[in-house]
Amino acid sequence: MSASPTLPRIGFIGIGIMGEAMVRRLLDLGYPVTVWNLEPERLDTVVPHGAVEAASPAEVAAASDIVMLCVLHMAAVERCILAEDGVAAAGRGPALVIDFSTADPDGTRQVAAALKERTGAGWIDAPVSGGPQLARTGGMTVMAGGSEADFAKAKPILDQMAGNVTLMGPVGAGQTTKIINQAIVGTGYVVMAEALMLAEAAGIDAARLPQCLAGGHADSSLLQRLYPQMQARAFEPPSSYARQLLKDLKAVSAFSRDLGLDLKVIEQGVQRYKDYVALGHEMTDSAAVVKLYEHDAAQRAAGKP
Repeated sequence: MSASPTLPRIGFIGIGIMGEAMVRRLLDLGYPVTVWNLEPERLDTVVPHGAVEAASPAEVAAASDIVMLCVLHMAAVERCILAEDGVAAAGRGPALVIDFSTADPDGTRQVAAALKERTGAGWIDAPVSGGPQLARTGGMTVMAGGSEADFAKAKPILDQMAGNVTLMGPVGAGQTTKIINQAIVGTGYVVMAEALMLAEAAGIDAARLPQCLAGGHADSSLLQRLYPQMQARAFEPPSSYARQLLKDLKAVSAFSRDLGLDLKVIEQGVQRYKDYVALGHEMTDSAAVVKLYEHDAAQRAAGKP
């Protein structure tokens, strides 16, 4: 589909698994998209489909009405926005930044305020859930933070990229909501792995569990989508990385402790992913955490602690 002159020019920074899917979605919708990634070889996943390569985040910003980010962590957000070649260096470039990264609420507020002071650009923190397949088809979930005015500017395009878009409060509220989301997801992955190990050890038809429990209190997208992936050991290519989920779970733990809470199930989830990544699996699919339980079982069978 060719780009329409009536559509805003989009800049996209961060072409990882999710960024690639979102850029491909934007290109399908006809948006002109300028892209940058720290590792330039990743641009080969989107430039052949119509994206235009830029030499820096500042160059992306200069060519865009709206800049979107989907990068690894808060430090990467700060680098892309505030570095000498960052978005802020473009001056009065984009009117709005939409950050799909999973980052820190306080850090997000600080970067958004610094960008506003330097360029006048608005900010929507818009971390996502749903994985690359839903990002590619426009069905992901967006949890947003920002002013009502900025959200009104962002919503028309977010509605084309996501099936569920909710403003949760001012800047930083989206990141706070993502922390809660990751608490549910991260511990849920561990629960699904343990449920699978129970089913297989008990000798029932483990593949039928989602069908059997559908519609009951135990039903969920984790049971219907993640559990079958675990049961089939279908982990290639990765749809998310274990190191990323561990990073998110550590953020959940720190956030809860800052609030004076002691959330033991979450702490166990953090420890399980620490144990899994420590075995050298940081770049494997997050769902492959079931391999940790297989490793533990093999250790016990060998008489090792």
